[in-house]
Amino acid sequence: MAHLLDVRHLVKTYKSLTAVDDISFMIPSGVCFGLLGPNGAGKTTTIEMLEGIVAPTSGDIYYKGGPRTGSFNEEIGIQFQNTALLSFLTVRETLKTFQQLYHKTADIDNLLTVCNLTDIQHQYNDRISGGQRQRLLLAIALVNQPELLFLDEPSTGMDPQARRNFWDIIMDFKAQGNTIILTTHYMEEAQVLCDEVAIMDCGRIITSGSVDDLINRYCRDEVTGQYCAEANLESVFIKLTGRQLRE
Repeated sequence: MAHLLDVRHLVKTYKSLTAVDDISFMIPSGVCFGLLGPNGAGKTTTIEMLEGIVAPTSGDIYYKGGPRTGSFNEEIGIQFQNTALLSFLTVRETLKTFQQLYHKTADIDNLLTVCNLTDIQHQYNDRISGGQRQRLLLAIALVNQPELLFLDEPSTGMDPQARRNFWDIIMDFKAQGNTIILTTHYMEEAQVLCDEVAIMDCGRIITSGSVDDLINRYCRDEVTGQYCAEANLESVFIKLTGRQLRE
């Protein structure tokens, strides 16, 4: 399987703080890759470097086997955790505005259907609910038909039905051969969506692998071979990062 992204010895420092401390990983094409970690682990800084928003202090990021070029921005979609939307635009007008920024674009009507926004397409951005806003942000990220989609805490604020529907949209996107990089604090979400996971803490990757591999590695007794009572990704996460609160 070809690697879409190859990250080598990535470092980001801010004065005396090392936010990302010499991490390396590869992301194959056509997978959902989860970058997980507690608050302050360095995952947001890592994502911002991968997106090209923040420059690394050192290290290399290769896309499709070479350095990122101008075409990179045309081929990626980003759903930011927080995005300011113009209150005087409707949902449909917002998508049309973003559509004009790209050469290759998705059909607006199809995008509204896929993201379940058709019924609210003529509502103003400041009149939609939190879950509707998250679906609009996803539609904006998909407006240029990206090959690589970045999702930063994408289902925050959604009720359980909306979250499940959101997962279906993401899985359909991946089924078309596209690649996703996901950050989330919902371990169930990561377990459902992700093919591969890297868990960060204190700026470093402390473990990585498929979800099944991590559960086998960290939720199974070495002597008896029995799984722990809650053999899931959340148990792996807590075991590796601890139970203490992170602000």
